[in-house]
Amino acid sequence: METHEKTGDPTQPPTILVLNSGSSSLKFGLFTLYRGDEALLLEGSAEGIGRDDGSLRIKSPDGRVLVQQEHVMQSQTDALQKLARVLAQQKHERPTAVGHRVVHGGPHLRTHQRLTPEVRQRLQDAVHFAPLHIPPALALIDEATKIFSDAQQFACFDTAFHATLPPRAVQLALPRRYVDAGVIRYGFHGLSYESLVKRLGAELPPRAVFAHLGNGSSLCALQDGKSIDTSMGLTPTGGVPMGTRSGDLDPGVLLYLMRVEKLDADALETLLNRQSGLAGYADGESDMQALEKCAATGDANASLALDAFATAVRKTIGAYAALLGGIDLLVFTGGIGEHSEEIRRRVCEGLAFLGLAEGDPASKVRAIHTEEEKQIARHCRRLLQAG
Repeated sequence: METHEKTGDPTQPPTILVLNSGSSSLKFGLFTLYRGDEALLLEGSAEGIGRDDGSLRIKSPDGRVLVQQEHVMQSQTDALQKLARVLAQQKHERPTAVGHRVVHGGPHLRTHQRLTPEVRQRLQDAVHFAPLHIPPALALIDEATKIFSDAQQFACFDTAFHATLPPRAVQLALPRRYVDAGVIRYGFHGLSYESLVKRLGAELPPRAVFAHLGNGSSLCALQDGKSIDTSMGLTPTGGVPMGTRSGDLDPGVLLYLMRVEKLDADALETLLNRQSGLAGYADGESDMQALEKCAATGDANASLALDAFATAVRKTIGAYAALLGGIDLLVFTGGIGEHSEEIRRRVCEGLAFLGLAEGDPASKVRAIHTEEEKQIARHCRRLLQAG
């Protein structure tokens, strides 16, 4: 484990390292302040964590590849250690702050904040709300605290953006005691949605729907830039079908699996989060590009996966149109939303009555790159300045 000592010009704006961890990847960005907003010094990702084909890539802001290394990385912490070594070799200014994207903070952590021992303990106490996400986030936080020992650590929560949800969207149809215990709709991908609001600025109309489509997918209805409904619920498993996650199910399905298949909570967790969604439709294949290629050759299961996914997204957009009284702008983002013309086409089929036809010169449909890391850096700098 390599530690970084403090160096650099104290008159320069603090440098912020942002860590955005996924199920098998670690995206990162190093930011400084330029003309009043966050500017990239470098960005990159560690891909294929836990696989034999892992790699570490670091790029300059103009897209030039500065570092390309093939690595076998067993975990997020292993990837962070390799990243720290490369940053030291590249002689970049060490970070004053490290910002962590945290998917779920449970009922008591709903605002972006400095990571103190008390906040870390609250995260530990909230593990049962997101057992797949919080433990690796804690491990990454602990490792970053060791490596960048004099940097301030901050947690930015995906749930924070959805604090504006009205009670009808938050409370589930369960007895009140469960609401009091934190069994509510939290919503996720908030940092992505927040970055889109920031990027669109004055161009954001009163009624908008954002669709963050990737290995994890969700949608959000926005009224005047505020979240008023979203497809994910208590956990990031809910909503539309995803790469390997089931999305919403009839609760009776779970009862059947428990009674007939004798599945316990751990087995259900594995089934719903790792073996379902697009992978369930297509015999284990969850990669959208691979599914599109298979569907083009006549693979019925791949075609079903694409149709089911696009239909679920389209149905949610239709529901949000009813909720908002119309849609002035539909934004696709995320790896699938931004890059898959096929999925955008399939989703928009049948939405012409809402004026949502992709490709029309006056279209109310846009594909925009999300800037989660930049948004995290903004929050970290604000918290740094607040002391």
